[in-house]
Amino acid sequence: MRSAGKPAGLAPPLPKGHPRGDRRVFQPWPNESRTMTKPVYVLNGPNLNLLGKRQPHIYGRDTLADVEAACRETAAAFGFEVRFHQSNAEHEIIGWIHEARETAVGLVINPAAFSHTSIAILDALNACDFPVFEVHVTNVHRREPFRHRSYVSLRADGVIAGFGIEGYALALRRLGTLLGKDA
Repeated sequence: MRSAGKPAGLAPPLPKGHPRGDRRVFQPWPNESRTMTKPVYVLNGPNLNLLGKRQPHIYGRDTLADVEAACRETAAAFGFEVRFHQSNAEHEIIGWIHEARETAVGLVINPAAFSHTSIAILDALNACDFPVFEVHVTNVHRREPFRHRSYVSLRADGVIAGFGIEGYALALRRLGTLLGKDA
């Protein structure tokens, strides 16, 4: 990547008689990638900051830091950059979805309890033109009846539940497949 303030270079003029004339052509600096990869957003909802501490008999002992490390490892295998966020505030998650809408190739979201309550998150996701995957650490369908309904599922291209934190890697692998990337 070029350093701040350093202008892009111009190639030397083409030789006389070249089919493109003697125009100078824009060239990136040596070792600068011609293609910038767009990120994948991985968003986590309320109480996931307590993963590994809160009800480990239900959610397991893996922490949110473990989730982030696993996501980065899986994403790297597909050449994705990860933007990893967690918030207990609905408006922050919506803000990240809006940001992703402009910059990302896909989104993995564990909306946690917002799955069952947030039409606002659904509306934000409906404005996205890329793949969206919903992940839950537990199998929400084996839990309380109010957890069986997810507004996010109405938009998600896939839902992964009950695979522990491995569900995040599964979602990222599926995104890679959809985008034609090899691990």
